[in-house]
Amino acid sequence: MPRLVMTLLAVVLLLSSGQLWMRPLTFDEYAAWTAWTWRTSGASEIWRKGFVPLGDLSAMSQEVYKQIEHDEEFGWVVAGPLPAPPAEAQVRWDDGSTMRVPVIGPRKALQALFHWPEEYTFPDGEAYKLTSATYTTMRLETLRGMATVPAWRLHFSNLPGPIDYVAVDQDAVGTVEDAVEERVSGEGITDFKVLDERTVWVSYDYGSCGGEPLDVRTRVSEKPDVVVLGIDVPYRGSGGPCAGVGLSGHDVISLDQPLGDRVVLDVASGLPVMCHRAPYACHSSDP
Repeated sequence: MPRLVMTLLAVVLLLSSGQLWMRPLTFDEYAAWTAWTWRTSGASEIWRKGFVPLGDLSAMSQEVYKQIEHDEEFGWVVAGPLPAPPAEAQVRWDDGSTMRVPVIGPRKALQALFHWPEEYTFPDGEAYKLTSATYTTMRLETLRGMATVPAWRLHFSNLPGPIDYVAVDQDAVGTVEDAVEERVSGEGITDFKVLDERTVWVSYDYGSCGGEPLDVRTRVSEKPDVVVLGIDVPYRGSGGPCAGVGLSGHDVISLDQPLGDRVVLDVASGLPVMCHRAPYACHSSDP
């Protein structure tokens, strides 16, 4: 039997015998559960009306970018006094709509930018020295269009220019990942392109114990508000652990109804497939 890419098990109570047993969910059952979670967890509300960034949360000159690329594993150190953040700020979209948001401080912005814990230490010549920070704004592409958002301008004594970083506290605002409690899965739909209103090209990743390509089938479940995609991977193993090899593939899926503004979800993760293209749309960058 094909191994559907999912790990959740449905618990079924046999009333006649009083026994409890478990079976894997079918794709349609798992897709229905994924759609229900999307609607009831708050994820749909965040996606439609919240702060969902599509662009990079940082902005810097080419000279700064090239130096960071050259320095590779440089750390960071705070080498000057930093201002306290305001209690809240405003995101303003180009259509005139606004949203009040809490903000992070410059130290947390620095940690999100370089992803090194504060307790790490580095040789004196291998750390960027943050000397000051200025509260400002920057332009950012979001799911609701371009917006002006609060930001910190971080100044370093050993970089050729400052780095701007979005100051919105995504953990406090809420992310789609936190809302749906993302299922961990290394397999599933990784991207999609709309070919026409009823045709979608999709790519996917999966694992193979033998390392050879498998006859993967794509699956689709259409709901009024979402389209849930998944894959079936044939099982060709002995049942024990294996050193799986990551493979990828693609397919073209025909829809019964026009895609319209429906959100495309991956059944394995429970998240929009767009998260692969714009990771900050679904995941917080805060450490």
